[in-house]
Amino acid sequence: MPIRFDEQGLVACVMQDARTGEVLTLAYMNDEALARTRETGEMHFWSRSRGELWRKGETSGNTMRLRGLRYDCDEDALVALVDPAGPACHTGERTCFYRGDTEPRAGEALPVLERTIAERRARGDASSSYTAELLADLPRIGEKVREEAEEVTRAAAGESAERLAEEAADVLYHLSVLMASRGMSLADAYEVLNRRRA
Repeated sequence: MPIRFDEQGLVACVMQDARTGEVLTLAYMNDEALARTRETGEMHFWSRSRGELWRKGETSGNTMRLRGLRYDCDEDALVALVDPAGPACHTGERTCFYRGDTEPRAGEALPVLERTIAERRARGDASSSYTAELLADLPRIGEKVREEAEEVTRAAAGESAERLAEEAADVLYHLSVLMASRGMSLADAYEVLNRRRA
């Protein structure tokens, strides 16, 4: 991989969650950090403030396992697709980009939904929410997925675009709950789609 390091011998590297696509953090790598990352499969960086090599999660335990490495058209920036083990940010936030314009965008809806479902599943109290009720009743989840699939096809056949979007959202929600009930997520289906594309 041809990488053009800057005058300080560094290259910016954006960490992106390999399963959800969410941007987690930005750090810098020198040649040694890049080599260690490739050798170990764990993210290593160069600390500009401390002037030393460091492994992500060395003290916090919040490591990032490398799944893929991409570089841009100018060969002077990297994107690391990672599996994070815990929050990316030293503040405890999932991502370092938790401030500013934080209104959810379309691409963030499913990852946020899946985290919410996981929280409800971990709570284990079937009376605490509709999601928890569904998680406690696998046959009901299957029925809801079938019901919502039928409703989205009816909406597609003759209802407004807004109704179609609402029914599609219902399908995605119930399908996400169904996958979570089996300890899976929509990312497992995405991986199947990627394999089929080959």
